[in-house]
Amino acid sequence: MNKSQVLPTKDSFGYLTDGREVNRYTFCNLNGVTVRIIDLGCVITDIRVPDKEGVVHDINLGYDSVQGYEKNPLSLGAICGRVVNVISNGKFSVDGQEYHVTKNFGNHSIHGGKKSFTHQLWSSSVEGDKVIMKYVSPDGEEGFPGELTTIVSYQLTNENELKIEYSATTTKPTPVNLTNHAYFNLAGHNYPNLDDHVLQILANKYTPTKESDIYIPSGEICDVTGTLFDLREPVRLGDRLSEVPRGKGYFNNFCVTDADGSMRLIARLDHPPSGRRLDVYTTELGVQCYTGGDTIDHTQGKEGAVYEKFCSICLETQHYPDSVNQKSFPNTILRPGEQYTSKTVYRFGLLEQ
Repeated sequence: MNKSQVLPTKDSFGYLTDGREVNRYTFCNLNGVTVRIIDLGCVITDIRVPDKEGVVHDINLGYDSVQGYEKNPLSLGAICGRVVNVISNGKFSVDGQEYHVTKNFGNHSIHGGKKSFTHQLWSSSVEGDKVIMKYVSPDGEEGFPGELTTIVSYQLTNENELKIEYSATTTKPTPVNLTNHAYFNLAGHNYPNLDDHVLQILANKYTPTKESDIYIPSGEICDVTGTLFDLREPVRLGDRLSEVPRGKGYFNNFCVTDADGSMRLIARLDHPPSGRRLDVYTTELGVQCYTGGDTIDHTQGKEGAVYEKFCSICLETQHYPDSVNQKSFPNTILRPGEQYTSKTVYRFGLLEQ
């Protein structure tokens, strides 16, 4: 055993309504960082990190019990798939054949449909210092073609890096776009707002949304210069969220500059009062910034917390939203014989004193 490794432990998190057991895995590193994951939805349930005074808080929104995650309408901490984000009008075409997927977001599909990866019990095991989770999505599930086998691994290091690796293979051509949907508040999951958080996204382009529907991309890829989407320099969120877009905060994809599949720093989130910092690295082409606007409204969370509008931020590394319906966006179709791969690292730290 490598003594520098952070080895996960396993216990029971409880039972689903159908009697199946949900396993929980806990990582604790040498710096007082603790991460917990369950195999229901591959959910990250806890991220406990010290502040500048050494006081530890959970900075990850979630629920107290299996029952909360069994419903999990906001996909708190979950792996979303087969296709994260939106598929407009719940349909797409591959090789001339049209497919209709479950509409669970008005007239659209989001995060894979009603019975998405978020709501599946994955098989799970410990392999060295990683937790490995696997789910085989049958052909036709939620309307998607092909049997898709997906493997996700989690690893915590003593450098305070939470590493997430994804791979997938398919039996038929199908869209694949995966992410983890953790909601962060660096002041603590139960803190009521993001006002004192400072956000930086190192992207010079973004994908604007339609005037008629702020959740659906217009198909354009635009320069951020001179817009409210220019976050290349740090911006205090309390000064920005009420302005964009239309007072609902950010629900936008930012394009990783010069993305080539290598690991890149795409986003940095600071909270000066606590001294906490989150850096996001990814091999992906984009990051969806979601600041919990009108879809989070008085949600009962863990430890008695009630989650409200603008109380958290998601930085979801992924391909562009609605790519299957946008000819100008990068391809998200996985074909038999190919392998989908993606890596993301959340690094937790402190601001320099």
